[in-house]
Amino acid sequence: MSQKAMVPAGAGNRNGGQLYPPPLASHENIVNDQNLFRECLKNFHSVMGTKYTVPVIGGKELDLYVLYVEVTKRGGFDKVVEEKKWREVSSVFKFSPTTTSASYALRKHYFTLLHRFEQVYFFRRETPLLDKTPVSQSFQAEGTIDGKFDCGYLVSIKMGSEVLNGVLYHPNQPAAPSSSKSTAQNCSAIVPYNPPPHHHSGRRNRRRKGGDPNRPKPNRSGYNFFFAEKHSMLKSLYPSREREFTKMIGESWNNLSPEEKRVYQDYGVKDKERYQKEMKEYKERMQITSCY
Repeated sequence: MSQKAMVPAGAGNRNGGQLYPPPLASHENIVNDQNLFRECLKNFHSVMGTKYTVPVIGGKELDLYVLYVEVTKRGGFDKVVEEKKWREVSSVFKFSPTTTSASYALRKHYFTLLHRFEQVYFFRRETPLLDKTPVSQSFQAEGTIDGKFDCGYLVSIKMGSEVLNGVLYHPNQPAAPSSSKSTAQNCSAIVPYNPPPHHHSGRRNRRRKGGDPNRPKPNRSGYNFFFAEKHSMLKSLYPSREREFTKMIGESWNNLSPEEKRVYQDYGVKDKERYQKEMKEYKERMQITSCY
């Protein structure tokens, strides 16, 4: 991938030390009045300068009021994540059976649209937690994007003669702890990572050279997508432990919830459909060619 970028210090802090706006009403009042809740939520996003849109799940607009009430009733976003109650929250909405990964979608939309709002109205916080650390003096460094995964980018930063490797997380996703197990649980793929092609030597490589380059690429399973994404991330974090990656990734896969696994499995289903369609077209072309 290897893209160049100038990275200023403190760029990862979206709010830049900005205080939360004061609440316009109490938590008790907004959970008892839908109109008041929506008015306060729109005002909050307007003051914070963040985008406010009502997401659609299963062809219907998501009721953010119900989502907020159900999550705060269970102790707030962090507690629902810790106790794995997103499926319980999802059951309140009675989504159709064809709506897959509803729990994952609710968690994502809540974090984007309601998590900061929850900090102010439910927990009565005045300052974003990440802004308590003072920002050091600004400087510029040249960075290279080495890879992309669901929560951000794998990067190399050059500071003088020193090169640092690390991970940059999207500001609208929670930064995962350093352990591979926690990373796998907190980061669910949105777009599958497509690794660069590997160059094999020996008999296997010679066999590929003799094949038809126009033949469709075989489909991958959901686990294959998960493996490729996590392997790239682990390689950047633990370059000297590559022999352990297969075991680490297998354990991470087993620790995923059914909803989180379904995200990857859906990619596998779509890739299988892609392969079947391309193979059908390929065979038709081969039959036409053989007639001449």
